[in-house]
Amino acid sequence: MVIFTEQVNELIRCRRSTKPSLFNGNKINDKIIWTILENSNWAPNHGLTQPWRYKVFSSAGLNKLAEFQADLYQKTTPDEKFKPEKYERMKSNILKSSHVIAICMERQKSGKILEIEEIEAVACSVQNMALTAAAYQICSFWGSGGVTYTQELKEFLGLGEKDKCLGYLYLGYSDSPATKSHRDPIQDKVEWIS
Repeated sequence: MVIFTEQVNELIRCRRSTKPSLFNGNKINDKIIWTILENSNWAPNHGLTQPWRYKVFSSAGLNKLAEFQADLYQKTTPDEKFKPEKYERMKSNILKSSHVIAICMERQKSGKILEIEEIEAVACSVQNMALTAAAYQICSFWGSGGVTYTQELKEFLGLGEKDKCLGYLYLGYSDSPATKSHRDPIQDKVEWIS
């Protein structure tokens, strides 16, 4: 096995989230998207349940997703809380992406593995995607909230009763990607027990 220690360290520490509003609309080659998805498939997971399921939106699919989200926001938001600028953002920001991947968890039929462990496995899978995207100099952003956890979205995505949508991974190119971030020292977050 070839190990690229320094490259892996650099990749992990340089990966940044760039919001879709900063994407420029340029398209990613589908072969690269398949590489990103293939790497997601190698995440650790308890019992090899492989609970990650992905719905990839591109081209006209982006329009369908944008319309669905904006329409659901309009339908479910009381008039006094409705913000026309948010509605327009929901319709337009997705279209700046090259691809949007709905991050789904298919619940194991037997329920033997705890649900939280299935969610954690999907999160590891998404990290693999984000790191692969960064290696290709593609921007990514894992977004949730809004309509993410609604029954309407589950139905739109065709998910089962016990399945979950955990957000979207927006992928695209940007003329001004995020480059800076900050982390507090790891020593402040670790208790070493010998």
